[in-house]
Amino acid sequence: MLKKMNSLLKVDNELKTKVDAFRERITGEAEELVASFFPKKLLELDHFLKDPILNICELKEIHSEINLTVPDPILLSDIHDGLEAQNAKKRKLEDVAGTKVFVMPGGMMKSNTKLVDLIEKVKPEIRTLIEKCNTEETVAELRTVEGEAASYLDQISRYYITRAKLVSKIAKYPHVEDYRRTVTEIDEKEYISLKIIVSELRNQYVTLHDMILKNIDKIKKPRSSNAEALY
Repeated sequence: MLKKMNSLLKVDNELKTKVDAFRERITGEAEELVASFFPKKLLELDHFLKDPILNICELKEIHSEINLTVPDPILLSDIHDGLEAQNAKKRKLEDVAGTKVFVMPGGMMKSNTKLVDLIEKVKPEIRTLIEKCNTEETVAELRTVEGEAASYLDQISRYYITRAKLVSKIAKYPHVEDYRRTVTEIDEKEYISLKIIVSELRNQYVTLHDMILKNIDKIKKPRSSNAEALY
C-alpha cells in the first residue's frame, strides 16, 4: 500500500513539474508579448498606414483595365448565320478533361494586380496576429481577436470570388456596362476595406497590450477561483 502511494506521489510530482513548466512558459510568452512584440507590431502597422500605397489621392489609381472588347453589333438578319462565327472570333470552346471551357482571347484574365500586391502585404499581418493570439489562450480577449482576424481572411476570399463572378458576366455579356462598373466599385471597396483592416490590426495590438498588462498577475498565478474571471 505504501509502495503504491509513493508511486502515486512520484507521478503527482512529475505532473506538477510539467504544469509548473507550462505556467512558466505561458508567463514568459505573455511578458514577451507585452514588453516587446505588441509595441513593435503596433508601431509597424501605424507606419504602414502612412505608406503611400494606403494613401492614394484618388481611388481611380487602383482601377484595373478589363481587356474584354465589346464585339461589333450584329444585324438581326445576320444573327442566324453570323452569330456563331462572330462568337468564335472572341472565344472558342475546347474540351479539357471532358469539360467544355471558354478560352478567352489573349489568355487569362488578370486580377487587379495593384490590389493583389496590397493583399499580399496585409495577409501576413493578419496571420501573425492570429498566431500570436493562439500562443496565449489564458486571456479570453485574445480568442475574440483571433476570430475577428480570421474573418479578415474570409473577407479577402469573398472579394476574389465576387470579382471572378463579375468578370465572367462581362465575358458573357460584354455589352452590359454595369458589370464593368461593378468590378470597379468592388475594387474600390476592397481597397478601402484593406486600409480599415490594417487600422483594426494596429488597434487590436494596442487593446491586447493593455489587456494582458492588466491580467499579467492572473497569468502568473492562475487559480481555479478566478479562472472564469480572466478577461
